[in-house]
Amino acid sequence: MTDDRYETGLSIRKAVLGEAHVERSLAAVSEFSRPVQEFVTRACWGDVWGRPGLDRRTRSLLNLVMLTALGRNHELGVHVRGAITNGATEEEIQEALLQAAIYCGVPAALESFRVAEKVLGELAAVDGDG
Repeated sequence: MTDDRYETGLSIRKAVLGEAHVERSLAAVSEFSRPVQEFVTRACWGDVWGRPGLDRRTRSLLNLVMLTALGRNHELGVHVRGAITNGATEEEIQEALLQAAIYCGVPAALESFRVAEKVLGELAAVDGDG
């Protein structure tokens, strides 16, 4: 028996975050953490990201603002990469983080700008090598 929601979620997760990142994450899963990883892949990526109501670019920009509000900087870096993969521009990322500064607080947004700038610099360096 296959779990179509899990497989759909895994496919979307890899498309947004990158296959290498997802494979590294899954390789680090323990028996204890396996249920939560399966839940996240199925519910977050399969059920929610798989819905037709918003495109992936919009979902990515929303994620950046929510992660800023929550101070989840590790995940923010991962989702900056995902936003670029999903077609968001640097200007759109900048605008989303400015919006977060007003509604989530300047200290949170300052840290998010630092994280985003670091990731965008890494991506530019990789693009420059290719």
